[in-house]
Amino acid sequence: MKSTLKYTFSLCLVLCSFLVAAQETTTVQDSSAVKKDSVKPKTERYGLRLGVDLFKLTRSFYDKNYKGLELVGDFKFTRKHYLAAEIGNENKTVADDQLDFTTKGTYLKVGFDYNSYENWLGMNNMIYVGMRYGVSSFNQTLNSYSIYYANNYFPKPTIEAGTKYDGLSAQWIEVVAGVKAEMFPNFYVGFSLRMHNLITNKVPDNFDNLYIPGFNRTYGGNFGAGFNYTISYFVPLYKTVLKNKEKGKK
Repeated sequence: MKSTLKYTFSLCLVLCSFLVAAQETTTVQDSSAVKKDSVKPKTERYGLRLGVDLFKLTRSFYDKNYKGLELVGDFKFTRKHYLAAEIGNENKTVADDQLDFTTKGTYLKVGFDYNSYENWLGMNNMIYVGMRYGVSSFNQTLNSYSIYYANNYFPKPTIEAGTKYDGLSAQWIEVVAGVKAEMFPNFYVGFSLRMHNLITNKVPDNFDNLYIPGFNRTYGGNFGAGFNYTISYFVPLYKTVLKNKEKGKK
């Protein structure tokens, strides 16, 4: 009887030891699984960035011959490529020695940007090049003009015209190069240079489109240049998990 009890007690001890060991093994495995699951995958943010051209906005306050506003935006659809657009309006009076005219109109530019800058994860800074297709609809008013005389002994008479030309339009292609940097979380400051080339230019009779909203001066023919200085805000819309090749990049 004593032998039987001793054997039974020993067997119970062995079973208890086995159960404890099995439970500890399961706990370690569960802990390892939790640790693996707790490592978050690396993601890339995609979204819409909206802003305003500060140069046109501030110029409207100190230049009495100019009123303008330009809204800018871009949408990141790959790690390097962005859809981009600008929409705005301008009211510009040019008063030269022989000519005084006012141009009013709106414009739209659409295109793309390619970002050559390698960002760290979660950042959307840009050193970019791109292209835009621009279209403008506007009118011009010839306020006054002076007739040119080779002889300067007599004063040049100024003729008050007040002639208005409606239904004018222009289209062009422009090449863009610029930068955008995050100054505060999701807030970006940018600067870009633009070279324009006119494709179409509907001009009035007996006059010319010397200034086109969105294009700038046309005194040099079909070519023009411009720039903008922007502040914008990035609105995250979704994230994507980076693949193994992409994780190795900054």
